[in-house]
Formats: sequence, structure tokens, C-alpha cells
Amino acid sequence: MYAQIVLFDGFDPLDVIAPFEVLHAGGVASGGAVEVELVSAEGAREVVGGTGGLALRATAGLDPGRAGIVVVPGAAGRIAESGDDDSDGDAGSIPVLLGRTLRTELPTLLRQAMDNPEITMSTVCGGSLVLAMAGLLEGRHATTHHLGLDLLDATGAHAVNARVVDDGDLVTGGSVTSGLDLALHLLDREVGPRIAHAVEELFAHERRGTVWRDRGEAPVYS
Repeated sequence: MYAQIVLFDGFDPLDVIAPFEVLHAGGVASGGAVEVELVSAEGAREVVGGTGGLALRATAGLDPGRAGIVVVPGAAGRIAESGDDDSDGDAGSIPVLLGRTLRTELPTLLRQAMDNPEITMSTVCGGSLVLAMAGLLEGRHATTHHLGLDLLDATGAHAVNARVVDDGDLVTGGSVTSGLDLALHLLDREVGPRIAHAVEELFAHERRGTVWRDRGEAPVYS
């Protein structure tokens, strides 16, 4: 299984590092069944995140034709007030950072990846808003940071207040630390529960909550 974790200017480092370490450990535990790489829409480059200028290096371009998993992180920055945009000069606000991805090649590449039946698209925190703002989540069940659930609904997605939502070829995680649980769920689903359990033991972290899926009986009080 090949996993591509996307970097863009202003990304949240924990959204990237948590799934990277889990998936990398899964590769070690499985004897190489999982390979993970940092990528960007522009190709190999140093990408500056939104937390204290911390930068990571993308070693390749996002390849929407390669089977496996794509992970899109959210952004790190100031929680903007209603109406914040580029005209405010607030380059560090999360809505601005997420919105700027729409003016890159990333939305086109993500659309191509989601059209590829051999790719599972996944997101952490505000990463689902990148997809939603690009018009890629209409009618899909997804989650994001709790502060962004209304925006997710407004784009035509079905927002779910859960830590991890599995909608088939789309798997989304909620707030920033959900990247651990999302990646462990992907290992469980794609490589097997014994590998996922081994990584849980290694990291001394047990997944929280039930992975939400659109199946089974609905609760009568919802």
C-alpha cells in the first residue's frame, strides 16, 4: 500500500506527522507492505507549515494515478473571525490558508485522485474542508474539526460529528489528534488488525470512539 501525504503552504504539522509515523510504523511491522511519502502539488520542495515556521520536505509530486491512499491535512493558524479573507491581510488565518489551496493545482489533482477507483482519499481536521471547498464532497459523509462542521454542511456534504468517518473510498478524521486514529483505521482496513494493533502497542495509543459508517439502524432520537 502506497500512501501519499499532501503538503501545502500553511499545513498543520501534526495533521501530517501523526499519520506519517503511524503508516511508517505499519510498514515496518508488515515487512514493507506500507510505503508512505510526503508530496505536494508542485513536486519536490520544502513546504513551510503554519506552526512556528516549521517546514517539511515533499520528496515528490502528488500522483493521482498511483493506487493507494492520499492523506490531506488541514492548516494551522489563527481561528479567523467571520468574514476574514485575503483582503484583511491576515495571511495566517486558517480560512485564508485553506482557501489559497484552491488557487493551486491541488484541487485538480485531488479530483483526479478521487476519480481513481484504486485510491482511498483521506483527510485530517481541515483537510476535508479543502476537498469540500473544491466541490469534491457534495453528497458524501465526512467530518472535520468541530468548528468547521457547519461549513462542511454548507458545501453539500453530510457533516458527521465523529472522530473518524468511513465513507468507503473517503475516510475523514476530526480534530488534529484524530490523525492517529485515522491512520490506525486505515492500517486496520487495508493491511489488517494485527498490524494496526502492533502499531497501537508501539505508540501506547488506543483508538478512541466508534468509526462512523452509513449503515445499520439509525438512532431514534437523532
